Amino acid sequence: MENYKTIFQQKKVCVLVPTYNNEQTLAHVLESVRAFTDQVIVVNDGSTDSTNEIIARFADLEVVMYPVNQGKGFALRQGFKRAVALGYEHAISIDSDGQHFADDLPKFIDALETFPDAIIIGERNMNQSSVPGKSNFGKKFSNFWFKFETGVTLNDTQSGYRMYPVKLLKRFKFITRKFEFEIEVLVRAAWAGIPINEIPVKVFYPERGKRITHFRPFRDFSRISVLNTVLVTITLLYIKPRDLLRKLNDKAGRKKIIDQLFNSGHSDLVKAVSVGFGIFMGIFPVWGFQLIIAISLSFLFKLNKALVIIAANISIPPMIPLILFASHMTGVIWMGDQAVSLSFDKELTLEVVKESFFQYMLGAVTLSIGAGVFFGLITFSLLKIFRRQS
Repeated sequence: MENYKTIFQQKKVCVLVPTYNNEQTLAHVLESVRAFTDQVIVVNDGSTDSTNEIIARFADLEVVMYPVNQGKGFALRQGFKRAVALGYEHAISIDSDGQHFADDLPKFIDALETFPDAIIIGERNMNQSSVPGKSNFGKKFSNFWFKFETGVTLNDTQSGYRMYPVKLLKRFKFITRKFEFEIEVLVRAAWAGIPINEIPVKVFYPERGKRITHFRPFRDFSRISVLNTVLVTITLLYIKPRDLLRKLNDKAGRKKIIDQLFNSGHSDLVKAVSVGFGIFMGIFPVWGFQLIIAISLSFLFKLNKALVIIAANISIPPMIPLILFASHMTGVIWMGDQAVSLSFDKELTLEVVKESFFQYMLGAVTLSIGAGVFFGLITFSLLKIFRRQS
């Protein structure tokens, strides 16, 4: 253990213990942690019990405290700030309720050799009989949305036992303060290209009724759901298009797109329908919700999600004026003598589009259907030609 104390110093790693009214378990957690390192930061998140007296028993602890409880996310954020100010590059967060085991700390230090700039999550063994059913449900729920928002598959996005690269996270402006922070930090780190890895750790759940938890199921689950709604919206409107453009500019990324088109497990018909449907949704006049609807329906109809997203990005900003103009002019077919004609280079303004909104809507629906069918047929034909030649 003395050896690990030296390694903690060399690697500039501290242990971060956020706590709120855990007087029954806090002392044991601190004693067990200090067997491995003296580099410990305790954040007293406005506790009203004997937490301050317990902390005072331990020499050389770095303590952050404030009088009013703010939430676990806020406590972690304050701990990150103190860790960076003290020159640490990584912080291992461990809960003060006793569910985590300090003798797993060396696993994080060992993983640092392989993943020096990653967030490393302690993946808990949730197959124990004492684990509440709601915890398993919450984990699966969180894992699903995390993968949707980032494309990264993890087994335990809810574990609070983690090592954070605080030196890299210091540039982030986080917004959440409660339990949902542990989702925000993972998703935003993944968006920024910070790797996220998992290592197995033990977990202890007391018998029903004996565990002290500050998680409020309805209120906190609602906050997490609201956060996921925001993150999904950002994912569909910004992250997915951004990643697509990066792939198109990257040789390896272009290869992945080609593989999706030619080498995925879907039939040529499904691929063609996916492209056509993506084009349809990219033009259909539901601006701001096109990707959300497209991806949701692609899951429902078991389409090729990657091709749907790629095709739906026909409505990227440079294409929007052209789509608006083409939709407006297609509406002439239905409006007859009442049609409003436009000159693309001189007269296409938002005000003009508003004045002829009905013409635009009819045209946009017609254009989206026509373009979807056209590009779907072209895709199907090209795939057949490609297969005959290969």
